[in-house]
Amino acid sequence: MQIGFDNAKYLKMQSAHIRERISQFGGKLYLEFGGKLFDDYHASRVLPGFMPDSKITMLQELKDQAEIVIVINAGDIEKNKVRGDLGITYDEDLLRLVDAFTGKGLYVGSVVLTRFSGQPSAVAYEKKLQSLGLNVYRHYPIPGYPADIQTVVSDEGYGRNDYIETSRPLVVVTAPGPGSGKMATCLSQLYHENKRGVKAGYAKFETFPVWNLDLNHPVNLAYEAATADLDDVNMIDPFHLQAYKETCINYNRDVEVFPLLRSIFDEIYGMSPYKSPTDMGVNMVGNCICNDEVCQKAARQEIIRRYYAALCERRKGNAGDDPVYKIELLMKKSRIPLTERPVIAAALENAEKTGAPAAAMQMEDGRILTGRTSALLGASSALLLNALKYLAGIADDVKLISPKIIAPIMDLKIDHLGSDNTSLLHLNELLIALAIAGVTDDKAKAAIDQLENLRGLEVHSSVILSQIDEGVFKTLGCNLTCEPTYESNKLYHK
Repeated sequence: MQIGFDNAKYLKMQSAHIRERISQFGGKLYLEFGGKLFDDYHASRVLPGFMPDSKITMLQELKDQAEIVIVINAGDIEKNKVRGDLGITYDEDLLRLVDAFTGKGLYVGSVVLTRFSGQPSAVAYEKKLQSLGLNVYRHYPIPGYPADIQTVVSDEGYGRNDYIETSRPLVVVTAPGPGSGKMATCLSQLYHENKRGVKAGYAKFETFPVWNLDLNHPVNLAYEAATADLDDVNMIDPFHLQAYKETCINYNRDVEVFPLLRSIFDEIYGMSPYKSPTDMGVNMVGNCICNDEVCQKAARQEIIRRYYAALCERRKGNAGDDPVYKIELLMKKSRIPLTERPVIAAALENAEKTGAPAAAMQMEDGRILTGRTSALLGASSALLLNALKYLAGIADDVKLISPKIIAPIMDLKIDHLGSDNTSLLHLNELLIALAIAGVTDDKAKAAIDQLENLRGLEVHSSVILSQIDEGVFKTLGCNLTCEPTYESNKLYHK
């Protein structure tokens, strides 16, 4: 994989910038963390060389100074809101985050239930967290928030919220997902700290959009494509331009809310420490791109992938037309044709030739492999076997898995586990069979050893895959896209 981003430089610069911001505010900083703290695969795809765990690695360098506050909207607990990428509820994800942070040696100081109004599920969840030894605080809805500044910045507004006891100079405020109340929690704490005579500041850690890249740079456009369902729009920060005569990129929600934030800062401090929403950020990503051409190419691929994801979500009934139209517009503006993703044409050509689902994968050397549907293997399974053979230098006609291994697996699926007679081996079942074969067959073992070399390769399927197959490709690190069509005309798809 070509490298376009200097991850070591990023960790060094980002850590130093955060330390500077802590000093700027007298030794205490509330840092709102946007985006994903763990497994930021979007960033690693559009900035080749960016490690998915970079943010956590950076925080580990500051772990003696940092503590984590996790916020969750009480209404999301009541509604059992689910993270689309993980398929788990926000309250479950909060526990996952606590485990993940503590597993990395980071201190989780507390949990905040925001917009708390006595929701029964939130009350039960609060008791559960307390029984697990976590400190839990309540923040309440504020009438007129955020427009009624006089009420917001008063004892009836922020003053009504519980004061979160913190002990370290860097307080990282994060959440399971958007709309949880991270910013409101930070501002509430600034109000309470100021009343107690404690000097404290606020800053925001957002990776995208990158403030010092062009508005129409593919990396910034890829962020718009990724958030097409949220209706986020990148824009020139008008406040920064007015204050510094410098063009910087931000996004609409931060620009829209900044006048209110500035007024809140004025009420708390007597004057705002920031002249623009870009000022609030601590983002060194743009300074660490070492090969812009590589990043532009990677970002253009990401935009195409996001387009296909939007098409499939629309086909599944999970989204409407707007995200599709928005990404189509981005592609036209950037002149990104689908032909830039050659696995699409390869998969569709194979499907048309065989009259059955097909899949294609582009190897690191540029060669494109395909897989077709057979009596026992689905197109994805056939493709994966072909790719592993290619990487291991095994001839294409070699059978890596004996029918003696496949037959009992199929009998188990159909006769005992209720699968229908048309069921084929899923990717996870194929890999288990290959691993079993590898106990006695050196070639099968050699193929299994190549799994790590699939990371970052591009894959396209002529049909929407099952959740199982899609999940395996994701786990292997392959960049998967699918045509927005199902293999059958059934109404229910597993």
